[in-house]
Amino acid sequence: MTTYKLQVEKDADCLALAASKVIASHVDLALEQRDRCQIALSGGSTPESTYRLLSQEHLPWDRVDICLGDERWVDQSEESSNANMLRRTLLDHGPGSKARFHPIPTVSLPSPLASADYFSNLLREICVGDIPIFDLVLLGLGDDGHTASLFPGSDAIRVFDRFTTVSRGKGIDRVSLTAPVLSSARKVVFLVSGASKTVALKRLFDPLEPVSRTPARLVQSNQEILVLVDESAAEKI
Repeated sequence: MTTYKLQVEKDADCLALAASKVIASHVDLALEQRDRCQIALSGGSTPESTYRLLSQEHLPWDRVDICLGDERWVDQSEESSNANMLRRTLLDHGPGSKARFHPIPTVSLPSPLASADYFSNLLREICVGDIPIFDLVLLGLGDDGHTASLFPGSDAIRVFDRFTTVSRGKGIDRVSLTAPVLSSARKVVFLVSGASKTVALKRLFDPLEPVSRTPARLVQSNQEILVLVDESAAEKI
């Protein structure tokens, strides 16, 4: 049974600092044990400050492979592109810019499904394991209970025989890692900020909560899942 460790930080700034230190620590640990480290990072607005801080961490970034947990199927020059956000933060300058980023091709391919297939093949190349194993996966939590692009009621939450899948959320086609890949990571971390997430966060911790309503509960790990939150998000916990 999956166990969660809740770590509450005072505000969004403290949360970003804590998250950057957690990620850096796990990257450092992975590189002590293996030649390369693979991490999958969350998109959206919440982790932007985290990535800016993380970019200044002095790590062997040239030995780190970075993927996204999901991507909107939009041109990567668009503001809503997760790849665009990562390039503007973690990869923009400083030590973090030396990491090897593997973006998910989007509109350069014929369809979201073609992008998902490309991403799946890429994972076979850079990750070990019959199911690709990331050293760390950083996930967000939507106020509707989604994580990555696994949305309530979507077909994507029922995909267990593939590494990647397609989805649609908030009017945009998307490509996402599937629950089995997210769950196989050596370390899973949720990063949750803001009062709008209080209900979803409470549901995440409820063992009776159906995954159809809160797909974030699909992420099940043999290791303790760390949930980093600020005080406003943790108000109902």
